[in-house]
Order: sequence, then structure tokens, then C-alpha cells
Amino acid sequence: MDYIKDPHEIERRSMALIAPYLTGMDFDEQQVKIVSRVIHAAGDPDYANHVQIHPDAVEAASAAIRRGADVYCDVEMVRTGISKKTLAQYGGQVHCLIADPAVALLAKEQGITRSMAAFRTFGHKMDGAIVAVGNAPTALFELFRLMQEENVRPAMVIGVPVGFVGAAESKEMLAEKSNAPYITVQGNKGGSPIAASIFNALLYMIGPKAE
Repeated sequence: MDYIKDPHEIERRSMALIAPYLTGMDFDEQQVKIVSRVIHAAGDPDYANHVQIHPDAVEAASAAIRRGADVYCDVEMVRTGISKKTLAQYGGQVHCLIADPAVALLAKEQGITRSMAAFRTFGHKMDGAIVAVGNAPTALFELFRLMQEENVRPAMVIGVPVGFVGAAESKEMLAEKSNAPYITVQGNKGGSPIAASIFNALLYMIGPKAE
């Protein structure tokens, strides 16, 4: 069986096959690149009907990356999927505390999820940073609480938790009430690969830092 083996050609061909699904959609050129990456990561063109991108999201994320902002994630799968080498060229790092013993203890003591405890531990470290939630709706709910009650101010939020309990509601809340620019996916769709693909799309648009 003959098949494409070159990774660059696979990506080029994939994007060419995805492009018709976005024809006529209300996305600008930068947003098309993001949605294309999401569809590529999910293998599901229907995502084009569900991705929501705040008008200031791309500019806010790009500015944050260029000034060396860090990224704070809810789960290791998001952290692992992010292209850390390019981010590091700008001085940024990716953080996740879901497996931290102190976070596990805090979660047990306070009767909350570990992702909530991790975000409480991050606190104001997220000011000016990019936050990427790909798995846990409770992390997005907690981030919103921190933004509303403790004045935590991320530069931009990628909020795409997946599932049937709280996922759609947490993303509706983000889209309707967030005081930070965001990218989200309506409904139950989402997940860690989607969060990572959105961040990587933003990163690829900026490209490697010039020497």
C-alpha cells in the first residue's frame, strides 16, 4: 500500500483537505489557522461550527508570548502537547501542578478537585499569562472565580474542557462573562489535544524568535 510518509507533506495535505470546510465561515485569516489546527487535532470538521474566538484573543496571546509569558495548564496532557521549545525561545515555560503532592493534599483537605487546587495554588502567578484548560471543567470554574473574586488577570484563556458534566456550562460562562480574551469550543467537545493545538497554532503564527 502506498501512502504519504513525509511529515511536512502529511501536514500540507491535511490542511488542504480541511480548507474547504472553512470556506464561507466567519473567520479571519488568523482564526482560520487556529480552527484548521483544531480540526486537524480532532479529525472532526464539525469543530468549525463550535469554535469561538474572542476578537482580541490572537493579539493578546501573541503579545503575551513575545514578552515571555508562561502557560498554566490543568492537566499534564495539555502541558505535554504544547511546543515548549519555541515557547522557551521567548522565555516562557509551561506549568502544571495536577500531580503535585501538596496540591493533592490541598484538594483532599478542602474537598475540591485537584485541578481546582492547582489553580488556587497558581493564583496570581497567572496574571499576564496564558491559561490552557483542556480537561477539567472545575478548573475553568475555579479560574473564573479567581478572576472575579481575587482579581487574577490572565492575558488570555484557552478554555476547552471536555465532557458531559459541567463542560458546556463552564465554557458558556467563559464566553459570556470572561474579562480576559478567550478561545473556546461550545458544547461537550474539547479536550487536552484541542487545547494544545490552539496554543500551538498561536505559537506557529508567531514563529521562532529571530536571532
